[in-house]
Amino acid sequence: MSEDIPVWTRDEIDSPCVRVCVLHPEARICMGCHRTTDEIRLWSKMSPEERLRLMRALPERAPLLRGRRRGGRTGRTSRT
Repeated sequence: MSEDIPVWTRDEIDSPCVRVCVLHPEARICMGCHRTTDEIRLWSKMSPEERLRLMRALPERAPLLRGRRRGGRTGRTSRT
Protein backbone atom coordinates (compact mmCIF):
# COMPACT_ATOMS: atom_id res chain seq x y z
CA MET A 1 0.00 0.00 0.00
CA SER A 2 1.84 3.06 -1.26
CA GLU A 3 -0.05 6.28 -0.73
CA ASP A 4 1.41 9.69 -1.34
CA ILE A 5 1.09 11.52 1.91
CA PRO A 6 1.26 15.27 1.50
CA VAL A 7 4.06 16.84 3.48
CA TRP A 8 3.47 20.24 4.99
CA THR A 9 6.08 22.73 3.90
CA ARG A 10 6.62 26.42 4.42
CA ASP A 11 7.66 28.84 1.73
CA GLU A 12 10.55 30.39 3.66
CA ILE A 13 14.15 31.31 3.19
CA ASP A 14 16.41 28.69 4.77
CA SER A 15 18.29 29.66 7.89
CA PRO A 16 21.94 30.62 7.35
CA CYS A 17 22.89 28.50 10.38
CA VAL A 18 25.78 26.12 9.69
CA ARG A 19 25.85 24.72 13.25
CA VAL A 20 29.10 26.43 14.19
CA CYS A 21 27.59 28.44 17.00
CA VAL A 22 30.49 30.41 18.43
CA LEU A 23 30.12 34.10 19.16
CA HIS A 24 33.20 36.12 18.24
CA PRO A 25 34.23 38.00 21.42
CA GLU A 26 35.13 41.26 19.63
CA ALA A 27 32.88 41.41 16.57
CA ARG A 28 29.92 39.97 18.58
CA ILE A 29 28.67 37.92 15.63
CA CYS A 30 28.40 34.18 15.16
CA MET A 31 31.53 32.67 13.62
CA GLY A 32 29.39 30.26 11.61
CA CYS A 33 26.48 32.26 10.17
CA HIS A 34 27.67 35.84 10.82
CA ARG A 35 24.43 36.87 12.52
CA THR A 36 24.16 38.79 15.77
CA THR A 37 22.50 37.13 18.74
CA ASP A 38 19.43 39.34 18.21
CA GLU A 39 19.21 38.30 14.55
CA ILE A 40 19.46 34.64 15.54
CA ARG A 41 16.81 35.06 18.22
CA LEU A 42 14.42 36.96 15.95
CA TRP A 43 14.89 34.83 12.80
CA SER A 44 11.64 32.90 13.21
CA LYS A 45 9.69 36.14 13.66
CA MET A 46 11.19 37.96 10.66
CA SER A 47 9.21 38.46 7.48
CA PRO A 48 10.51 36.80 4.31
CA GLU A 49 11.67 40.22 3.10
CA GLU A 50 13.63 40.86 6.32
CA ARG A 51 15.25 37.43 6.09
CA LEU A 52 16.23 37.97 2.47
CA ARG A 53 17.70 41.38 3.28
CA LEU A 54 19.74 39.86 6.13
CA MET A 55 20.90 36.92 4.00
CA ARG A 56 22.21 39.37 1.41
CA ALA A 57 24.09 41.35 4.09
CA LEU A 58 25.78 38.37 5.78
CA PRO A 59 28.64 37.86 3.27
CA GLU A 60 29.81 41.42 3.94
CA ARG A 61 30.40 40.50 7.59
CA ALA A 62 32.88 37.68 6.94
CA PRO A 63 35.88 40.04 6.71
CA LEU A 64 35.15 41.18 10.28
CA LEU A 65 36.33 37.77 11.47
CA ARG A 66 39.46 37.33 9.35
CA GLY A 67 42.84 37.77 10.98
CA ARG A 68 41.49 38.12 14.50
CA ARG A 69 42.39 35.87 17.38
CA ARG A 70 39.51 34.15 19.08
CA GLY A 71 41.17 33.86 22.46
CA GLY A 72 43.78 31.65 24.01
CA ARG A 73 46.61 32.74 26.28
CA THR A 74 47.81 35.57 24.03
CA GLY A 75 44.30 36.95 23.68
CA ARG A 76 43.86 37.03 27.46
CA THR A 77 47.26 38.48 28.35
CA SER A 78 47.38 41.21 25.67
CA ARG A 79 44.31 43.02 26.96
CA THR A 80 44.86 46.12 29.06
